[in-house]
Amino acid sequence: MASLTDHLAELVEDADAVLLFSPTASFHDRFVADEAGDRSDERAEIVVVAPDNDVDADPFVELPIPFRDVRDRIRFGIEGAMESDLVAEGDEVVCVVSVFEGESDAVIRVTVDENVHTGIYDLFVESRADPGVIRDVLEVAIELGKKGQKGKPVGALFVVGDAGKVMNKSRSLSYNPFEKSHVHVGDPIVNVMLKEFSRLDGAFVISDSGKIASAYRYLEPAAEGVDIPKGLGARHMAGGAITQDTNATAIVLSESDGLVRAFKGGRLVLEVDPEEY
Repeated sequence: MASLTDHLAELVEDADAVLLFSPTASFHDRFVADEAGDRSDERAEIVVVAPDNDVDADPFVELPIPFRDVRDRIRFGIEGAMESDLVAEGDEVVCVVSVFEGESDAVIRVTVDENVHTGIYDLFVESRADPGVIRDVLEVAIELGKKGQKGKPVGALFVVGDAGKVMNKSRSLSYNPFEKSHVHVGDPIVNVMLKEFSRLDGAFVISDSGKIASAYRYLEPAAEGVDIPKGLGARHMAGGAITQDTNATAIVLSESDGLVRAFKGGRLVLEVDPEEY
């Protein structure tokens, strides 16, 4: 039976780049060897996209979260390659990914355009907040989306980064339980607190380094020009608007449909179904 690398030959022949998503060492080495043996003048750039560079690849794009949605995974990888000037608008890119847990089992060829380039890479890498902080907040929102509060759906809004400016564009709805604390998101005990406080109104404000600055904040940004999908409510509008007025990232858990959405620069850049994680 022909291997995946055999079937890739025709697809890769005139591609500008090949993105290998979390490849095994043997697959990566075999693929690189096959490309090295190609006598054509222009070979496709080979880029590894994975949580860790276990295959010592160069170039390499680090995945901050698993991205179960293959489209989000591919978008992040392509945008990371664009940031390193390995891929440009209009390029043909071959993506070798795993759809069903395990080794690479799918090959997807895409043309880099506005449908692929959504800003998902900037959400993590170009944000003021540390990528790990954004990942930790996403995980809290996803976990809350799975379990809710005592089995009931709950909504929540987390504003991450540029905390000083966010505080200036919001007001307190109640006593701030984190006012004199130095707790950080990512700590298991703190995450339990976040889930408990999420049942009350207002946004959580989290600093670039992950320190929880406040809870119960009513956001008061200007909403003109904010681009959010129709049907989303006030919580999403407030989250999108605050990211337009500041350098923050907003992560919103919807009480109505249970989805987690991330906003940056006044627009939606990531949508996650907690049940898929």
